[in-house]
Amino acid sequence: MDAGSGFGQYTYYLSGMSDKWRTLAVDVKDEQVADCNNFFRQINRRNVLFRVEDLVTFQDPQAFDLVLSVDVMEHILEDVDVFKNFHASLRPGGMLLISTPSDQGGSDVHGDEESSFIEEHVRDGYNIQEIQEKLRTAGFTRMEANYSYGTPGKISWRLSMKYPILMLGASKAFFVLLPFYYLVTFPFCLLLNWLDTHSKHPTGTGLIVKAWK
Repeated sequence: MDAGSGFGQYTYYLSGMSDKWRTLAVDVKDEQVADCNNFFRQINRRNVLFRVEDLVTFQDPQAFDLVLSVDVMEHILEDVDVFKNFHASLRPGGMLLISTPSDQGGSDVHGDEESSFIEEHVRDGYNIQEIQEKLRTAGFTRMEANYSYGTPGKISWRLSMKYPILMLGASKAFFVLLPFYYLVTFPFCLLLNWLDTHSKHPTGTGLIVKAWK
């Protein structure tokens, strides 16, 4: 299950790895779900279904071997309810994989007086012990949690995401310059992302959390 599938990019990647894997992708946004179903039909990916569901209430008991949740939990206040639904929906031995901002500046907040760069976040990021305790409350007994977005990943995120969004917010004229901006910055961002994912970080603005049922 792709839990909070958004534009479907992670479902696209997973469904291309094996046509024997079946993926249910759920999201609360009707328009995105409709667009994704239409796109996946056009490319003949018959092993995928997108559906409108609310993760706070949705569960499908013992239906999945893997639940993937990328950049979702920071948007949901009732996170323990969602974790309980994930646990119920996994088969015995199944794994939950979460990527989410940490409390080390994951929402680009560095002090109590600051607000999140991503205003729709309901928390400024998870403490690494906090999220594991919430997963235990939900029924998970085995967990691994590590920081992501160390120094290389943080620089890459700012170059590839934050600064372009801020510039587009300042002037729509930047749409014309955006391809040239990425032509220069993309190779550096790709290298920085590789370094980030192949390194262990003592701290970082993101968390990668695995939990097994």
